[in-house]
Amino acid sequence: MLGLKLPTDPRWVNIVEKNIEEILTDHAYCEQKAASTAISLIVGFPEYTELVKEMIGLVEEEMSHFKMVHDLILERGWILGRDRKDAYVIALLKFFPKGGSRTTQLVHRLLYAALIEARSCERFRLLSEELEDKKLAKFYRKLMISEATHYTMFLNFARQYGERNEVDKKWQQLLDYEAEIMKNLSKSESIHG
Repeated sequence: MLGLKLPTDPRWVNIVEKNIEEILTDHAYCEQKAASTAISLIVGFPEYTELVKEMIGLVEEEMSHFKMVHDLILERGWILGRDRKDAYVIALLKFFPKGGSRTTQLVHRLLYAALIEARSCERFRLLSEELEDKKLAKFYRKLMISEATHYTMFLNFARQYGERNEVDKKWQQLLDYEAEIMKNLSKSESIHG
């Protein structure tokens, strides 16, 4: 369904299990960054009314997810740690060249967002199936479903605003590129890395 070319190494869950506090902090910031992405799409492309409406709802949803993760952190007696750079996203952003028309820039941003949501969905599925902590496993199952809807929403908007065949071609190229990135990741206690 997600089209990812390289699945996450299941041993990544072992890293997560040994570093739950770190993964929850990283996850909290991923949710905050997703809300920020939605806000930046509203600010950057206000003339796309349908997109703006969806992004408003997404901001609310992502911030509610941030709160849910933050609550889990507090329940465990921890505090939200500091944000750290996301090697996955940094590498992903190198795929598309800078510049181009506003529409091209929008389509590229939508494709990035779709892929990040797809990888998050895949990771959350793995956590929901493999974590020994059943409360966390159930939590990630719920979020997995949400991430899947976000992935399809972003991809559908890219196809709506761009030329369909070109968007689908770029999407496949991006999936190939992302698979190469993933070969060097899955070794840290972060959602994408």
